Amino acid sequence: MEAKKKKDKELDNSEEVIKETSDNNSEIKEELKIDEIPEDGNQRSVEDEISKRNTEKLNEALNKISELEDKLIRKDAESVNYRKRKDEEINRMLKYCHEDMIKEILPIIDNFERAIVTDESKLSELEVNYLKGFKMIYTHLVNVLEKFDVKPIDGANKAFDPVYHNAIMVEKREGVNPGMVIEVLQKGYLLKDKVIRAAMVKVSE
Repeated sequence: MEAKKKKDKELDNSEEVIKETSDNNSEIKEELKIDEIPEDGNQRSVEDEISKRNTEKLNEALNKISELEDKLIRKDAESVNYRKRKDEEINRMLKYCHEDMIKEILPIIDNFERAIVTDESKLSELEVNYLKGFKMIYTHLVNVLEKFDVKPIDGANKAFDPVYHNAIMVEKREGVNPGMVIEVLQKGYLLKDKVIRAAMVKVSE
């Protein structure tokens, strides 16, 4: 009789352990949203499934972090490039900020140059004094332009260069190779390293 009671008690304990294991599996499935855990699986199979799902979630998180890092690096690179472009643009603007004003002054320089080449021997004393004044004003203007790094383009007796010269006339001349500048009709000018006005020239055929 005692043996039967002992056997019944052991059976009840086994059923209780099975029930607890099943309940634990159900809770784990609910927590981790695991769709399938083998119904006949033991604790080890549940742990393996949990480990597998955790590894998958960890890999997903790592991939997401990697994507965000790549985006951040690209954003930083774009920001650096943008600042670099803006700095270059600002430096260029500052470098040539006087260009428009200088272009307005150049025709005045041209007029003074035409005036000061007048033959003084054909002028009256008063006109000579005026001419001296013109030369002083011209010299002062040229000095001002030099302070802003404005320089005339050296064209005479040079090979024609379309970057610096604008050929408006051609002429065949003995002893001169074709494509040479034989006369500068209007000076060209550089502002630092930029051509702000090409020289008008006559070129040999």
